[in-house]
Amino acid sequence: MQAIISLLSAHKDWLVLTGAGVSAASGVPTYRNSDAVWQRKPPVTHQEFMAEQSSRRRFWSRNMVGWRFMIDAQPNSAHLALVKLQQLGLVSCLVTQNVDGLHQRAGSKAVIDLHGRIDSVSCMACGHKYSRASLQTWLEAQNPEYAFLAGGIAPDGDADIDHLDYSDMQVPDCEHCGGILKPDAVFYGDSVPKDRLLLAEQKLQQANGLVVAGSSLMTYSGYRFCLWAQQQGKPILLLNEGKTRADDIATLKIGGNCAEVLQVWLAAAS
Repeated sequence: MQAIISLLSAHKDWLVLTGAGVSAASGVPTYRNSDAVWQRKPPVTHQEFMAEQSSRRRFWSRNMVGWRFMIDAQPNSAHLALVKLQQLGLVSCLVTQNVDGLHQRAGSKAVIDLHGRIDSVSCMACGHKYSRASLQTWLEAQNPEYAFLAGGIAPDGDADIDHLDYSDMQVPDCEHCGGILKPDAVFYGDSVPKDRLLLAEQKLQQANGLVVAGSSLMTYSGYRFCLWAQQQGKPILLLNEGKTRADDIATLKIGGNCAEVLQVWLAAAS
């Protein structure tokens, strides 16, 4: 801990990359366990969602149940510590792999939602945007048999209710053109938009180092930040409970609760 805090205190303008571990204390589960092993059923991929009505039915039935939980989740001490670290100028940019919007709800500015957000939805044909909250009313009215179901909640606002028959699930279409509606989150099988990725890379170039909080970095979209930092000769600090993909190139790593490390960092800076 002392070595991590000393290095964090020696520089300002860190770029912080956060993962599911940061939202864990808010009740939002992580994708992987401490050994970085996937611990839930595979989500619907982008290709499946766009090609198959049955996949869209599966997605919206699960998402309809999970959404009720996600809107009740509240920012935790990790989110709040990062707000204050930004205000002190110690964190210049926050990049999150999470799609829950909890950083912004906590008050963080200059947040790059690397994988998008689940609280907005777009038509894949005409681009018209909807709030996810407004669709919930429609979904519950059209699918009353699903309205009060419960299931194991997933990090992306999904819920594990695959044991149910969702073949009659009514899914929303665009009221303007009838196109497919999809949450503004990067699904598996899709790519991070190039302009978003370019902005994140520029922010890392301007930063003095990289802090990864609560991410195993098993997906390349997060791991590449460590490769960029390594190429730029900048320190890489990992705050994560369990193994990560970047363990062998990190400058320093500390396990355990990343919120505790962020709070100690804040206390040392205040």
